[in-house]
Amino acid sequence: QLRLVESGGGLVHPGGSLTLSCVVSESTFDSYTIGWFRQAPGKAREGVSCISGSGGVTNFADSVKGRFAGSIDNAKNTVYLELSSLEPDDTAVYYCAASASPTVQAMCVMAPPASYQYDYWGQGTQVTVSS
Repeated sequence: QLRLVESGGGLVHPGGSLTLSCVVSESTFDSYTIGWFRQAPGKAREGVSCISGSGGVTNFADSVKGRFAGSIDNAKNTVYLELSSLEPDDTAVYYCAASASPTVQAMCVMAPPASYQYDYWGQGTQVTVSS
């Protein structure tokens, strides 16, 4: 059973930055696609980003494109989501998720796959953007 643990959330002013971390329990996760999602109170879960375990494929939702970036540190079994130019509308609980499906990796080339495509989820980390 793959386990994912997010961290790095917090309170930040508009225009600020945060880096979220997702530690994956398996040391070789290059066969997985890692997705980042967020859910604000009263809103549906939104796909933010996807990144292949090899780091060769990344994609972002239009709402965050140019402001968020993704990376992988295989030595630390960790996937990062770097948030910058944060806006109050970015306030949400952020989740990472994983899928071992090659189809999901192929989908990531086009756009971040939907939440139902992922099999494993972390517990989430709160990001609050407020002055």
